[in-house]
Amino acid sequence: MQPLFLGGFSAAPDDARPIEVVDKVSGSLIATVACASGATIERALDGAAGARSAMAALSPPERAAILDRAADRLEDRRGELAELIVGEAGKPIAAARAEVERCLATFRLSAAEALRLCDEALPIQYGDQARGRVALRRRFPVGVASFITPFNFPLNLVAHKVAPAIAAGCPFLLKPASLTPLSALAIGEALAGAGLPAGAFSVLPARGADAEVLATDPRVAKLSFTGSDAVGWRLHALAGRKRCTLELGGNAAVIVDETAHVERAASAIVRGAFGQAGQSCISVQRVIATSAAHAALKSALIGFAREVRAGDPREEGVLVGPMITEREAERVEAWIAEAVEGGARVLVGGGRDGALVEPTLLEGVPAGARILDEEAFGPVAVLAEVPDFEAALREANRTRFGLQAGVFTRDLGRAHRAWDALEVGGVIVGDVPTWRADAMPYGGIKDSGIGREGPIHAIDALCEWRLMVVDPS
Repeated sequence: MQPLFLGGFSAAPDDARPIEVVDKVSGSLIATVACASGATIERALDGAAGARSAMAALSPPERAAILDRAADRLEDRRGELAELIVGEAGKPIAAARAEVERCLATFRLSAAEALRLCDEALPIQYGDQARGRVALRRRFPVGVASFITPFNFPLNLVAHKVAPAIAAGCPFLLKPASLTPLSALAIGEALAGAGLPAGAFSVLPARGADAEVLATDPRVAKLSFTGSDAVGWRLHALAGRKRCTLELGGNAAVIVDETAHVERAASAIVRGAFGQAGQSCISVQRVIATSAAHAALKSALIGFAREVRAGDPREEGVLVGPMITEREAERVEAWIAEAVEGGARVLVGGGRDGALVEPTLLEGVPAGARILDEEAFGPVAVLAEVPDFEAALREANRTRFGLQAGVFTRDLGRAHRAWDALEVGGVIVGDVPTWRADAMPYGGIKDSGIGREGPIHAIDALCEWRLMVVDPS
């Protein structure tokens, strides 16, 4: 049985039924992983609370060195980690390799940002009462942090939580997705012996009911959750006065107007909609074309979609692998069928073989259909035609989600108009909403969550500013 990490050390408690990790293509058993019970999580919380002072006392260079050592260890396992992601998540090998590189970048970025945690002088002398006084501010770690991560980026989304926590000086507990715990445990292996104080971190594969204490325990100062909106908002309600960052997904829209380069837009949309079987919170789900662009875009989308390779994620060139479970594939299939019954037309795909859903492009989907209004989280995109750019903006906003949106236009005024009007956390001009750089502020509004990730912004969310004003006299 593969151990978990408790207080920074490898441990294999036998007080909870182990978690079995299966290959998402063959269904064969990859590993049996130790599962944290409520008692184990309680021990981890004790350890993290006890490590708070030692973590805060680490200097910025010491924190950066720890992160760099961990990154070096992960870098030595590049190929192995990519294969691990393919097996436990079913992610195509090219995407898995890219995720490993992004994880390394996230650690390196966090190390660099740790070195920027220095005192800052503030101008306050705007009145007689402040004359001669000097104001300084410094960021202090908030304390124990708890992290819950999803299956779709089992390595890099873990890195986006734990690396900023180390940079900020916060001890933490991490609960990875039960379906994909192996990548998170690999990060635990990289951190063990990297120089963190005893108790400073725990990686705890666990079942949901046992993990709710990560939101409710008063020793936890900060909760960061990535996953479904239903679970995220429930944890937010349980968390009370804790600081929270929630990244809860969406049904991302991309707008294409008549000034855009249609072939380039269509190629990007197909990759953004179907890559990784659409299992990304910023996967392209809604394609909104102005009337003047619709016919050409539709033709190009159909052409590119028919060329997409689906199948075994270990084969080079495969874009669409299996969904995380056959049950999820059945759900997407049912949502497609519901839309077709309501009048939608299947332009490409629509079929399913086990956990593998064909890349599917729909048109004419009626309002109220789940494949349009909810988060599909599968290889499905919906094409809609609207009269003009303003109508496209209104249609893109017609959702309870607001994570990212893409806009293909060569009109600079329209690009700025989209930035003003779209109710999202990020507007990506000239590319699909699926695009993300790890250094950028990333997060949403409305039901897509609160707060921002990316090392700079996550570190800020794990710190609190403390002011000192000195009267030299």
